[in-house]
Amino acid sequence: MTINEKLLDTLNKQVTAEQQAALIYQQLAYELSSLSLTGMSTWMAAQADEERVHAGKIADHILARGEHVTLTNIEIPELSVTSALDAFTIAYEHEQKVSEMIRNLARVADEVQDFDSRTLINWFLNEQIEEEDTVGGIIDQLKMVGDDGAGLLRIDARLGAEREPAAGPLQ
Repeated sequence: MTINEKLLDTLNKQVTAEQQAALIYQQLAYELSSLSLTGMSTWMAAQADEERVHAGKIADHILARGEHVTLTNIEIPELSVTSALDAFTIAYEHEQKVSEMIRNLARVADEVQDFDSRTLINWFLNEQIEEEDTVGGIIDQLKMVGDDGAGLLRIDARLGAEREPAAGPLQ
């Protein structure tokens, strides 16, 4: 049940990328909290938790196949957030980057004919469609309300009510 070396390397890079995504979402949660948008902060913290779960799914697959998980250096880019739209635009752009990495993972699995990894990879392909759609929809709503404080607070309240991170809301 071993994994082809090229695919194993790509899977390990994806585990690291999912951990990086978790840290980016956590930083965005902090940024939104500093803007007094606690509902959006809660939403971002829940996304951070979800990204850690994603990393775990891939790591579990690697381990179940008798291989080793190897994390590499995780760099967090400088995030300039002055508004909710900034935060969600950063999240959307990062989701697009992760989506491309997942598509590359599928290409490598197909290239090395690792059919045992396809179920996992297909789940991630579908998940990324959902992730981009969700964040893209939030961006559309933020653009609609623009500088309308009441509209922004409604979105903030809705997002906060939708999701609770595993560790609870940021305080």
